[in-house]
Amino acid sequence: MITTVTLNAAIDKTYRVKSFEMDWVSRVTDMIAVPGGKGINVARVARLLGEPVTAAGFVAGFNGQFIRSGLDTEGIPHDFTEVPGESRLCLTVLDADNGTQTELLEPGPAIAENSLLPLKEKVKALAGRSTHVCFSGSLPLGCPPSLYAELITLAREAGAEAVLDASGDALAAGLEAKPLLIKPNEHEIVRLLGRPASSDDDLAACIRELMQRGIRHVVVSLGARGALAGSSGRVRRVAIPAIRAVNPVGSGDAMVAGMVTALRRGSSDEDAARFGAACGSANALQMQAGVVTTEDVERIFRSVTVTDY
Repeated sequence: MITTVTLNAAIDKTYRVKSFEMDWVSRVTDMIAVPGGKGINVARVARLLGEPVTAAGFVAGFNGQFIRSGLDTEGIPHDFTEVPGESRLCLTVLDADNGTQTELLEPGPAIAENSLLPLKEKVKALAGRSTHVCFSGSLPLGCPPSLYAELITLAREAGAEAVLDASGDALAAGLEAKPLLIKPNEHEIVRLLGRPASSDDDLAACIRELMQRGIRHVVVSLGARGALAGSSGRVRRVAIPAIRAVNPVGSGDAMVAGMVTALRRGSSDEDAARFGAACGSANALQMQAGVVTTEDVERIFRSVTVTDY
């Protein structure tokens, strides 16, 4: 089983408008509202790929009820920790005329210290039944930056591999626990190491440094240019085919789900990077974040190239 942990789960609401202008009334042509947050997107994609999953983390209030109910409707098992407050709403506005996307992200509930122990116990129990535990997204207010590191250690002690897709202080602290895989983007890895990276050569050097620190898989996403993927001491360029993207939100989460799925199935490091990239691209073809079709993934996979850097 793959367990995903989303500490700041959300309702992801997507609006599509013809033209989104400031200080003006915009009419929405299409709307989707679904359970969201990075870890929930990972769980959804992994399940669509045929893997057994459980979504965990914090939920709160009426929005938390919506998240649970929505996952029930999708057939995604879940085991959340309830906390006071209200889970957040994340709004994406897709502008058809200009090809832009605008995101508005609420902060979510503040987490009291007495809510951390039940979460840790739940993560430890789920990890004992999982091959991989994916920790994804921002930390809610009240959570210490060291929380991901603590949870990664608990997951490993229970016998599961840990994956971390976070940013800022949470990512920096989480590295101390040496997760199996991290997936920063090119801006996050610069902040993480505290030095500029103005070229792919610089990014490759950053990846090698992180692998030397004990992180087996370091994948830096580059948007339409694909990714640089470091695995077991080697860096590879992952090139993806051109697509007509509908909504790129969630593509990084889909990439994580694809890589974890491939590694869980025993794929090589090279094929895991290819499969992850194919899933990320397939997600961008959908209006809803965290959705792929196996047909799209298989078609794109055949066109993804991986070469030594």
